[in-house]
Amino acid sequence: MLQQLFSPSVQHTLDIVGIFVFAISGALLAVRKNFDVFGIAVLAEVTALGGGLFRDLVIGATPAAFADLGYFLAPLLATVLVFFLHPEVERTQGAVNAFDAAGLGLFCVTGTTKAYDYGLGLTASAVLGMATAVGGGVLRDILANEVPSLLRWDRDLYAVPAIVGAAMVALCIRYEVLTPLTSGLAAVTAFVLRLLAMHYHWRAPRAWNRRSRVAEEDLLSPDPSSAG
Repeated sequence: MLQQLFSPSVQHTLDIVGIFVFAISGALLAVRKNFDVFGIAVLAEVTALGGGLFRDLVIGATPAAFADLGYFLAPLLATVLVFFLHPEVERTQGAVNAFDAAGLGLFCVTGTTKAYDYGLGLTASAVLGMATAVGGGVLRDILANEVPSLLRWDRDLYAVPAIVGAAMVALCIRYEVLTPLTSGLAAVTAFVLRLLAMHYHWRAPRAWNRRSRVAEEDLLSPDPSSAG
């Protein structure tokens, strides 16, 4: 199977590390939103596992989170860490962002290969690989009552690096050159693109000829004629 690019122990370790760093980002947002400890744990779990659960439900697989206790415990560990040490964790936000970018690169690769293993076409597999990488973050923002970062023009590119990594994997499958080396290259490419986007604040373009702040304020402000 394509998914067995690495030994099971290496694959499991990479998954746990990715889940852990995604969970930290969810837990930190919960702290900023002043959630209680249960809310912190929920947001950590959803951020870490949401993308993988969505992928597994789409392809009809038993969600990995329900087959391995470690997948649940890693976000709980992140919850405890952030609950007690969130000022220190906040100070290492640069490192957290780097690990988050690494998780993004890893999950867009594993998501694409798993989707293809379950019979999806190359395009659908790449899309699901991207969803695996970013789905948890979307659910995190929705639960925190925020517009998902994925949809905000004022946030650095997030989905684009995942799309690039997933597309590279799909092309490697298409030309039968998917190996640990090429899959690692795809993950590293997504990782580096995400780091560059954060460093240089790369953002996707908005609608052509979009009027800037004045138009935005007009859209966001209530219509005076509708006031009672």
